[in-house]
Amino acid sequence: MLKTQADMNVVATVGNGENILLLIEKVQPDILLLDLGLRSQNSLEVVKLVSKGHEQLKIIVMDLIPTQKDVYEFVQAGVAGFILKDANIADFYSTIRSVFQGAKVLPPNLTDSLFSQIIAFGITDVKPSVINDSIRMTKRERQVVELIAEGCANKEIAQKLHLSTFTIKSHVHNILEKLSLHTRVQVANYAHDSENQ
Repeated sequence: MLKTQADMNVVATVGNGENILLLIEKVQPDILLLDLGLRSQNSLEVVKLVSKGHEQLKIIVMDLIPTQKDVYEFVQAGVAGFILKDANIADFYSTIRSVFQGAKVLPPNLTDSLFSQIIAFGITDVKPSVINDSIRMTKRERQVVELIAEGCANKEIAQKLHLSTFTIKSHVHNILEKLSLHTRVQVANYAHDSENQ
């Protein structure tokens, strides 16, 4: 795909076993596309290592749906852009070109959030817990989050809180929107991460 673009040139590709730092020294790329699906190495550590000695190199990571916590950690480590694996070809090219020109490109599901504004202004020393605290959730929504984290289904949550299942579904929808998440599993992870901060 990249080779078809007149303004893009693939200078190297790296598998799991190769030393990415040596290759970067050798070919001096402008942009590094890093697949977060390659779990054999800690992608965050790779980003930190690459960023440390190569400030001019712009890093774009590719993932399915990164959480706010993941995005925050990767931006702190030096990532300039994110491409979701279900992005269309035009978005793929656009992200690469925007990052090359100096823009920060966040996942689309986070672009309208307070979180994106924190990133956009380059405030990278904010603790994730501060970001979490800035997300305005009602007392009831926080109760629902806790029960989701305990593994309760909507019907169980409705019974425990003496509400209708429809009301719980509405709360879950609002929670997903406020946290820029897509699944209940991500909500549970968010709750566990919040407890550990």
